[in-house]
Amino acid sequence: MCGIIGIVGRENVHVNQLIYDGLTVLQHRGQDAAGIMTDFNGQFRLRKSNGLVSDIFYTRHMRRLQGHVGIGHVRYPTAGSSSRSEAQPFYVNSPYGLGLAHNGNLTNAKKLQVQLTDKHHRHMNTSSDSELLLNMLAVELDSNGSSLSIEGAPHLDVETVFRAVKNVHRRVEGSYACVSIISGYGLLAFRDPYGIRPLIFGSREIDGRSEWIVASESVAITALGFDIVRDVQPGEAIFISNSGHLFHRQCAEKVEESPCIFEHVYFARPDSVIDGISVYHARLNQGDILAKRILEQWPDHDIDAVIPVPDSGRIAALQMAKALDVPYREGFVKNRYVGRTFIMPGQALREKSVRRKLNAIGHEFAGKNILLVDDSIVRGTTSAQIIEMARDVGASKVYFASAAPPVRYPNVYGIDMPAINEFIANGKSIDEINSIIGSDRLFYQSLDDLIKATSIGEHPPSRFDTSCFNGEYVTGGIDEAYLDALYASRNDTAKVESSEDDEIVDMHNDTED
Repeated sequence: MCGIIGIVGRENVHVNQLIYDGLTVLQHRGQDAAGIMTDFNGQFRLRKSNGLVSDIFYTRHMRRLQGHVGIGHVRYPTAGSSSRSEAQPFYVNSPYGLGLAHNGNLTNAKKLQVQLTDKHHRHMNTSSDSELLLNMLAVELDSNGSSLSIEGAPHLDVETVFRAVKNVHRRVEGSYACVSIISGYGLLAFRDPYGIRPLIFGSREIDGRSEWIVASESVAITALGFDIVRDVQPGEAIFISNSGHLFHRQCAEKVEESPCIFEHVYFARPDSVIDGISVYHARLNQGDILAKRILEQWPDHDIDAVIPVPDSGRIAALQMAKALDVPYREGFVKNRYVGRTFIMPGQALREKSVRRKLNAIGHEFAGKNILLVDDSIVRGTTSAQIIEMARDVGASKVYFASAAPPVRYPNVYGIDMPAINEFIANGKSIDEINSIIGSDRLFYQSLDDLIKATSIGEHPPSRFDTSCFNGEYVTGGIDEAYLDALYASRNDTAKVESSEDDEIVDMHNDTED
C-alpha cells in the first residue's frame, strides 16, 4: 500500500511545498520511503530516499524541486525490496520524458518483464512492478505515435495519451492507481478497470486560474485547501495540461468496480471519503453491527468497559460501547513516534515495536472484564501482546473483538499479506484462534456484515474486493502456483535478504543530491 499525489499549479508558481504537505497527510499509507518529482523547463527534478517525509526533504532539496507540475509518493513495500533504489517516483527519458508514481500491485509482472525486455528492449533497473508499469506506459505512448508540430518537433495530443492508457489496460493485470508527468505536456492520472486502489481529484481557483490535485485519499485534497471534484472512475484516465485544462476519458473496455474493502477497515484515514463512502461512518457501522451480533450471542454478557486498540480500532469501539450500553474507556497510550506495525517490513521488527508503541493505563484495567476492539487480526502478533499487556496490569478477563472477518487468504493487490501460513486464522477455528492469542472470548465480524456496514453513500459499489477474507480475486488469474511464487519472493526472510543485497548496491551509489 502506498500514497500518491500529483499537482498542476499556476505557471511560475512552484508546487514543491504543496506536494510535501500532501505527502505528510498521506504518510500513514507508507513509511518506508518517499519521493517528489517536478518538471521545470523541460527537466525533471527528483528527490527520493528511504524514511519519513520529514526526514528526507531538506531546504536544499526543496529549493531544487522547482516547477508548477509535480508528483509525489510514500512507499510501503510489497513487491521488490525496501532499499532506496525502489523508492518512487521512477522516470524514463523516452518518449518525451516520463515520470510515474504507483499505488497497487501488478499480478502479471513476470509476463510484462519478458515482453518489455525481449520485445521492446526496455531495461529495468529495479525489481519494482511500478517500473514495469512506467515502461509499459512509455511503450504505448511511443507506439501510438505523435504528430509533428509546424516547427517539426514531436507533439503529443490527448487522444494519443488516452489510447496509450487504453492499451495499458489491455496488457496490465492487477491493481494500479497512478500519477504520471509527461514532460512539457502535463499530468496524467489513471486507475485500473476494477478501481481496487483509490484515486480522487480536486481543484481550486486562484486569481482566476485553475489548479488541480490528484491523490490517493480525499483528506490530502481538503487539507491543502482544494475542493473535491470526484473520484477517478475505474478504468478512467484524466489528463491535466500544463496550462491547467482538464481532459478525461473512460479508457477500459470492461469496467467491474471492485474497490478494496480493507481500505475502510484499516488503511485509509477516517476523515477520508473513498468512492463516495465515508471511512469514518463505515467504521462506526462496523462497530454497531458487531455489537448487535455479540448481544445476540451473549445477551447476559459481563463486559465492564470497551477499550480500543489505537488508532484504527477506536471508531468501531466507540459505537460498540454505545450499542452494548457499557462505558467506553481509553486504556492504551500510543507512542506517536513508532510507525504502524502492520506495515513494517519484517516480523521481528513488528513484534519488537508493539510494546514500544503502546503502554497500558493500569487503572482502566484493574479488576475489570474488558472488551478490546481492533480493526482486524492478521498475524495475531499484536493481538496476543496487547492481551498480555492487559492482563499484566490487572484485567480480570480480556475479551477481544475484530471489526473485520478472519484474514485467511493472501492479498495480491498491494497489501503485505504474502503467505497463507502467516495468518493466525489459517486452518483454525475461532476457538483455536482465541486460545492462541490468549483472550477469554473472541468475536469476529462476518463478511456479509462487513459488506453491509461499508455499503453506504449515494452510490455504493455493487461489490468490493474481499479477497483476503474469502479468496475470491476480482481480476482472476490467481492460482496456487502464483501464490507460491509470491510467497517465495515476499516472505519476511526473502525481504531481509533482498534488502541486504540492495544495501550493498546503495553503498556504492551513496551520493547526496
